[in-house]
Amino acid sequence: MSLELNNLSGCLPSASGYWSTNLELLNLGANNIGGVIPSSISNSSNLKKLYLDHNKLSGKIPNSLGNLRQLEVLGLFNNNLSSPHLSILTSLVNCRSLTRIALWDNPLNGVLPDSIGNLSTSLERFYLNHCEIRGQIPLGIGNLSNLFTLSLFGNELTGSVPRALCNLHNLQSLRLSDNRLSGPLPECLCKLPELGYVNLSSNQILGQIPYCIGNITSLRKIYLYSNRLTNVPMSLWSLKDLLDLDLSNNSMVGSLPPDFGNLNHITFIDLSRNHLSGSIPSTVGDLQYLVYLSLAYNELQGSIPESLGKMISLESANLSNNILSGTIPKSLESLRYLKDFNVSFNRLEGEIPSKGPFLNFTSQSFMGNEELCGNFLFRPCMTRSFHQSRRSKLLLIIIVALVAALMVLGSIVVFMLRRRGNRNVPTQAVSLPARTTLASISYIEVERATQGFDQCNLLGCGGYGSVYKGIFANGMVRAIKVFNLQIEGAFKSFDSECEVLRNLRHRNLTKVITSCTNLDFKALLLEYMPNGSLEQWLHSDGYFLNMIQRLEIMIDVASALEYLHHGYATVVVHSDLKPSNVLLDETLIGHVSDFGLVKLLGEGESIAHTKTLATMGYIAPEYGLVGLVSRRSDVYSYGIMLMETFTRRRPYDEMFHENLSMRSWICNSLPVAPHDIIDASLWEPEETDFKKKLHCVSSILELALNCTVESPNERLNMKDVLPIIKKIKHEFLRK
Repeated sequence: MSLELNNLSGCLPSASGYWSTNLELLNLGANNIGGVIPSSISNSSNLKKLYLDHNKLSGKIPNSLGNLRQLEVLGLFNNNLSSPHLSILTSLVNCRSLTRIALWDNPLNGVLPDSIGNLSTSLERFYLNHCEIRGQIPLGIGNLSNLFTLSLFGNELTGSVPRALCNLHNLQSLRLSDNRLSGPLPECLCKLPELGYVNLSSNQILGQIPYCIGNITSLRKIYLYSNRLTNVPMSLWSLKDLLDLDLSNNSMVGSLPPDFGNLNHITFIDLSRNHLSGSIPSTVGDLQYLVYLSLAYNELQGSIPESLGKMISLESANLSNNILSGTIPKSLESLRYLKDFNVSFNRLEGEIPSKGPFLNFTSQSFMGNEELCGNFLFRPCMTRSFHQSRRSKLLLIIIVALVAALMVLGSIVVFMLRRRGNRNVPTQAVSLPARTTLASISYIEVERATQGFDQCNLLGCGGYGSVYKGIFANGMVRAIKVFNLQIEGAFKSFDSECEVLRNLRHRNLTKVITSCTNLDFKALLLEYMPNGSLEQWLHSDGYFLNMIQRLEIMIDVASALEYLHHGYATVVVHSDLKPSNVLLDETLIGHVSDFGLVKLLGEGESIAHTKTLATMGYIAPEYGLVGLVSRRSDVYSYGIMLMETFTRRRPYDEMFHENLSMRSWICNSLPVAPHDIIDASLWEPEETDFKKKLHCVSSILELALNCTVESPNERLNMKDVLPIIKKIKHEFLRK
């Protein structure tokens, strides 16, 4: 009986008499049926296929479905069903003829049970995507030897991609995207001879793509974007039948080889937002079926190949935000299907093509290339006659010769003056440190670099303004902090940052490069940190830091604070230390930033008063109550950051209230159950170094407690903290 795609409503009958049927197939999908699934449905013992999908069913999935011993297909997707502890999967082990389980888009809210490995070996399709499933993928999944589709995307799965998947020799489609999976990709996946579709995007997978991926000749679509992968293996370009390749938003380095053109049937390539360098190989023109190409936000150099004009199927090409030079090839005018084209923010020059698809492009496609001309949206290209050109060259030669002569003459004069002066001064001179000044940059340059302060370039917002990514015409990439002058204190914050950062020099402090200032606009150009903030890596999806990375970042922060407190002529108190103010460069080295609330303590001073409060949760008790700022208040904030970094709990988490703070939670739990408070993604209980990691993080949290005692005088200072945390790291690596 099939009644799908109607407008049926009401509830399924629960009386057992209704279900004493000989039905083998029941399809009530795509209706408006509500209520619960009655457990008495199991009385239809001959059921082989049951479809109740796309309805409004709620409540628990009855475990009695496991009594349908002849069941082959179970389709309950797109409802509002639950299953405590995913017990439905345990009950279905009795159905030895099952070929398909489809429960996606239900709030099942549980952990995959180990019994999953006892499901029918006939199972071919297994769909549990968007089911609010957490925990790890159980090893027993490797027993489902006939599985050819595994779909678990859109959940909260943690741990690594299990090697047990390598036992699924019939697997054709692997979909694990949008989870919190970490660790490297297992090489044994290369031994799956039927694998055609792989989607592991938006996880925290790190390391290298296995070189053996080139052996999986069945691969047609690869989606690994938004991870932490570092390489594009050469063997990848041998997959001649590949259709889609998306490796965007990773940490890929290296160049594109000539073999790039071997992907004969590829239709989609996205390698944007990586660190690829070198030139675009001319063999790109061999990709005759390519429809979409994005190489944006890399470090590619050289010219745009003429062969790009041979890509007759191309509809979209994004080469923006690189360091490309030369002209835009005229050959691109022949690409009649080209609809989207973006080469903005490179170093291109010369005339913009004016025919074919270029008739429809706007200035957005070319901005940030100051030497481009032509097209009614840009400045016209100047034509010069032969005689003018010859006259200009002659004039240039004369000018160069004059400048060279003047430089030689100037050098001789300076040399003579120095010789004469040296007779009247001591031979040992004392050099005084010069006060560093900030050269200014124009507003129009800042506006162009941020594409008009476009939201796509917004890196973050703070109390006194916003920070944008800016790419200048010469290829320079900077973080641009724009102050909101309508906010009280913004002028003072700008002046404070200028005063402090132009004189401080330390590898773990963000550098101010220059400034942009007029009556209505103030901005600082800072060193750009491509890996964002510690806050982002701790609390955003798709990011993961392992134990050593977290330790090293907190050592970086401690080094910066030790310099500010004890290594500079004036004591500098940061006053607003928190994860969002710790920025990470391309190698994940931490840099303390945002000195808008900084306090400088004069000679003999150890405490200052302030009326400006920093971020609640991170400020010391004496700071929050009476506005007392000292080096020890920074130490308190550092201790809170240590706790947050290794528990992944914010100090203002909803679990903390009047009677329970982050500090008291850790203080109470650390002696009795440390594993309950430490970030679970840092380990797997069965791993060999579980105890070693537990001891390491326990030592870190003990240090954090010593940094956050209520009395400022009883707290450690950063001269003590830095060697302690370095010792913890040393002991962890030594064991």
